[in-house]
Amino acid sequence: MGDRTNKTLSIEIMGKHSNIILIDENGRITDSIKHISHDTSSVREVLPGKAYALPPSQDKLDPRKLDKDVFLSLAKEKSGSKFQNIIYQSYTGIAPQSAAEICIRAGIDPSECPDSTPEGTAEKLFDTFSSYMEQIKENRFSYEMITNNGKVTDFSVTEAKRFPMESRTPFDTISSLLENFYKDRDNAYHIKQKAYDTRKTVSTNIDRCIKKKEILIKTVKETEEMEMWRLYGELITANIYAVKKGINTFRTYNFYDENMAEIDIPLDPTKTPSENAQSYFSKYAKAKRTLEAVAVQEKQNDAELEYLERVLSFIDLADTENDIREIRQELAQTGYIKNRGMKGKNARPVKSKPMHFISSDGYHIYVGKNNTQNDELTFKFSERTDLWLHVKDMPGSHVIISLGNVQGTEDDIPDTALLEAANLAVLNSAAKDSTLVAVDYTFRRNIKKPSGSKPGFVVYETNYTLYITPDKDKIPEQIK
Repeated sequence: MGDRTNKTLSIEIMGKHSNIILIDENGRITDSIKHISHDTSSVREVLPGKAYALPPSQDKLDPRKLDKDVFLSLAKEKSGSKFQNIIYQSYTGIAPQSAAEICIRAGIDPSECPDSTPEGTAEKLFDTFSSYMEQIKENRFSYEMITNNGKVTDFSVTEAKRFPMESRTPFDTISSLLENFYKDRDNAYHIKQKAYDTRKTVSTNIDRCIKKKEILIKTVKETEEMEMWRLYGELITANIYAVKKGINTFRTYNFYDENMAEIDIPLDPTKTPSENAQSYFSKYAKAKRTLEAVAVQEKQNDAELEYLERVLSFIDLADTENDIREIRQELAQTGYIKNRGMKGKNARPVKSKPMHFISSDGYHIYVGKNNTQNDELTFKFSERTDLWLHVKDMPGSHVIISLGNVQGTEDDIPDTALLEAANLAVLNSAAKDSTLVAVDYTFRRNIKKPSGSKPGFVVYETNYTLYITPDKDKIPEQIK
């Protein structure tokens, strides 16, 4: 009717049991995101018209009213439990992460138990716990976003001292912290959804190549006796007048064997000796043709499998929608996706630039983001005198250290630029989560692209190799 009324919005953050409930001025529920009936919970109903009640406390203590004697009694009673568990299982509103933080601040291992620590440890923990809660009650917050190897993993409204300083990014307000945290999460989810169909197409073709490889291996195995078939044919021909028609086996000397050992040759009794010899020669010739065809198909299949694995690696590395669009266009050009599926804005040519970094000592480093871009970076953008890097024998980005037209040797490249470029090569490859990864490097002039090869495929013979464990915290400054 337009009259002013007071409403309360209760936001209950309890994992899978979380809910948002609108309550009128009389304390009754107007509505909620989730309706909880008596059939679902016999303890607490959440339905329109019902009186609102707080979630059950699970018989936990209020951490805002800490009592030292009670805390020490709990530590003694649960002396075999971890300090972290004692805190979050005994006090309401304390998450396992917060309990671990309190232990770390007290200089105590969260996994340690009271009965295995020196006397006075529980008192020390209580003092830290009390100080932590005073900070909360006085609204003294520190907003931090936590990263691990460059990936956003968590956030905290108090100093997260359990993490190293380089993993913590401070924010001025909780709003800016949450906005950035969920923006990163939402972007990752959005890219994952966009990449789903592309990944499925590539994975299906990889499975097809693997099955074809198994069939080719089986076919090769079936030709293992081809030389024996040729030998049978020649021995029958050499003894054509000694072979009687209608017999199942013919025994003769193998004059190809230095010991002239005897050999039994299976025969078809319905055929003449000449027909038996011709049958073995035919089987040999067919097996030989099959083996030659299999060799060609194996080479083509291995090249296709390697290419598809490179594409799959770049799908995993994609961090923008445009990266996925470029990969889809590449797949359309190579025939894995039909052009009629690329409609609307996806049909327009997409061409992004490679990632551009400046090393700590001032060298320009460029990193390709897909196979097509790898080709352009290596063969069109870079100079023959630039240094080229790539993870050894694994899918990944081509990396270029720009040296201009300066002639030199690999020894002239500063270690800092080389190591930072190698780190980028590993982080943008299928080996990004590995340790001590081999990275090949050589001058661009040593890189060749075979005629007719798939995008991103190159060959080289002259190179050096270094080994590096990737570190996302050591990525040089990126030029946008």
